[in-house]
Amino acid sequence: MIMPVRDPELAEVRVLTSAFFGSQTPLEEAEKYGGRPYEERPQQKEMAQYVAESLIASENLCIEAPTGVGKSFAYLIPSIYYSLKKKKPVIVTTETINLQEQLVNKDIPILKELMETEFTACLAKGRGNYVCRRKLELTTGNGQSEYLPSNSMVPEIVRIAKWSETTFDGTLADLGFEPQLNTWLCVCCEAVNCFGPKCKKFRDCFYWNARKQWDKANIVVTNHALFLADLKMKMTDDIEGGVLPAYGAVILDEAHQLEMNAAKHLGVRISESGIFTMLNKLYNSSHGRGLLIRPGTEASELRELVTSAFEYTNTFFNSIREYMSDFDDNQKRILKPNIVEDVLTGQLSLLERKLEEYMKLQEDADYKLEITAQLLRCREYTQAVFEFIMMRAEESVYWIETNDNSLKQNATLNYSPLDVAGILKKYLFDKEFPVVLTSATLSVGKKLDFYKKRTGFSGIEKILSSPFDYLNQAKVYIPKSIPDPMDARFEEQLGEYIKKYIEKTSGKAFVLFTSYGLLSKMKQATAAYFEEKGIQLLVQGEGISRSRMIKVFKEDIDSVIFGTTSFWMGVDVPGEALSNVIITKLPFSVPSDPLIEARLEKIRKEGKNAFMEYSLPEAVLKFKQGIGRLIRSKKDTGIIAILDRRIISKQYGRTFLDSMPPCPILIE
Repeated sequence: MIMPVRDPELAEVRVLTSAFFGSQTPLEEAEKYGGRPYEERPQQKEMAQYVAESLIASENLCIEAPTGVGKSFAYLIPSIYYSLKKKKPVIVTTETINLQEQLVNKDIPILKELMETEFTACLAKGRGNYVCRRKLELTTGNGQSEYLPSNSMVPEIVRIAKWSETTFDGTLADLGFEPQLNTWLCVCCEAVNCFGPKCKKFRDCFYWNARKQWDKANIVVTNHALFLADLKMKMTDDIEGGVLPAYGAVILDEAHQLEMNAAKHLGVRISESGIFTMLNKLYNSSHGRGLLIRPGTEASELRELVTSAFEYTNTFFNSIREYMSDFDDNQKRILKPNIVEDVLTGQLSLLERKLEEYMKLQEDADYKLEITAQLLRCREYTQAVFEFIMMRAEESVYWIETNDNSLKQNATLNYSPLDVAGILKKYLFDKEFPVVLTSATLSVGKKLDFYKKRTGFSGIEKILSSPFDYLNQAKVYIPKSIPDPMDARFEEQLGEYIKKYIEKTSGKAFVLFTSYGLLSKMKQATAAYFEEKGIQLLVQGEGISRSRMIKVFKEDIDSVIFGTTSFWMGVDVPGEALSNVIITKLPFSVPSDPLIEARLEKIRKEGKNAFMEYSLPEAVLKFKQGIGRLIRSKKDTGIIAILDRRIISKQYGRTFLDSMPPCPILIE
């Protein structure tokens, strides 16, 4: 594929990329530097050529690259050449930390050894990941009782202060322990209380030193959250620039999550705990600490206002919980304004005005900035709560979530844009820079139509073939005797079918569920079996992190994982440890999920079939992610068991089957 070149100097990107993947590719030496043994991958070379052409022609590209293609090198190499010629960084954004770490710690260092040209790369993290030296000094100094709302935070602050003297980059990931969130919030970098170049700690600031590296790098690796936060800033008229450097192109890997991530990060989330955190920083009456403990009439009056704001916040969110008590679910879409009486925004607005008056009286620059930060937060909460109650944001979906347990109550108010496709088209795909979207799972029925429609993408499309020999590497089992999931007997018999297919590989399996409820029931139904067989059962949601579960799973070859949503994607376990993937049910989204409900409603209003237009293709993409956990290399073999007979009994089941790689299917 040869495309017209707008800038003749960029034409060399095509030549250099082609040469790199030529008959004497430097990738033959990759194993010397910690890479995998070289094997020729025609799909990788093809993808690299598509990416190069897209970049030099300034055209968007959506390319499905199945597992094993080697897509990281396929987009990194042309991106590096392009950045050097364009003299602008290329942003590479991913969904998971695992892929970011692979790019920064493994793939890019290998390319620095293999490529005959010098380039720079760095990892960009959000401000909140960095410790702020100025705030740390305040929280460990004489005014500690003003800057730390609770004395219980002191031991962790002491540990953070000691670590800050030796840390390489000052990020939370480098800290040797996980502090309480509220403790970290007292010392991390934030835009609202940053002096920038005027700060006395600016020269040694971890965050700003990192920003300088971003500006000079050819490749800036980041995550979807920061990239979309940056995009949101650039969408807002009164904020210029954003946090990421002015880039020449964007590579969006793990792009199958783009619509979900855009809805999340381009929307608004107001948490009860967040408001309490703000108020506690101002004045924590139970500990006699906070910014407002200073003497004087003004501070005394403000302490009374904060105390009242606590009471009004409690009253407001208790009324939210009372409203939610009429429903079975912990999340509920809101369809009309004023569902509860707004007793909160008036009180927050009064607090905001008084804080502004108090702030103007202050002479201590550090103290004044911290008061200003809480003032701005108070203003943001006032506006956001009011807009939620009045439902003022057009074309948006509103919903409430509650997460109450015996230790802590927390409710959140949420609203997100319904049509992220229109937003992404305007602010991302229609801009002057090229955008490359890639993932192993973007197509439904060998077409990208559904994905393009949901994300607003326009540009070049390509679906690459898989490098794996699925006919000989995998088998699919579908029991026809299992009851339909809508039949009450399904749950009664499901445990026995799980055991049956576990037997085929003596464990070594992921059992993937669509809900915690069904997972919990099947754990009860199969626990005795696993104990009898001596197979370790790792169950998501029982106090062990996903990363820890995967580590144990890899070490204990015969172990089995019961997992839900997060195990359907972004998990890489090559080798014998994962020889079996069991799909308990086809992964249709719950139609009562507020965003899903609103999307389906919109499609119906357009006179279309919501199931065929949205529910089915969305489930197919999740399904492809799930079965894609099995074969991760050319040496892997295993089985996939699909315990949902609808895949063969319903007409729409053909769509799932047609989206699978070609492998033997045994219907038992």
